Amino acid sequence: MSFTTIFYIGFGGALGAILRSFTNGFVSKIFPNLSFPLGTLSVNIIGGFFIGFLMSLASNINIDINLKSFLVTGFLGGLTTFSTFSYENMLLLQSGNYTNAFLNIASNLLLSLLFCYFGFWIVKVMYA
Repeated sequence: MSFTTIFYIGFGGALGAILRSFTNGFVSKIFPNLSFPLGTLSVNIIGGFFIGFLMSLASNINIDINLKSFLVTGFLGGLTTFSTFSYENMLLLQSGNYTNAFLNIASNLLLSLLFCYFGFWIVKVMYA
């Protein structure tokens, strides 16, 4: 892997992480008393959609490796988060909030997969 590709991944990751932080803050302001990690769910759904869209697009057109690395590995990797998802579920379980923990786990997995498929499907329709 070239230094240029590593740079693009790092730069994309930084931007994705910043957007994740802004998204979490925005969702917290809209729903200040929500005991459900909606911000993390939001970024994971958005990331699921765009990785499906971009990877499907990459199978139909030639995307520069640095751009793909920036967008997929960097930006979407920084935007989405499995570690925060895990931590938030651990906190929900420790507090005895089993219903929200289950709903959060199911929502993240099912909706992220559904939106990934939707992104993939959109490109499939575009290139049909």
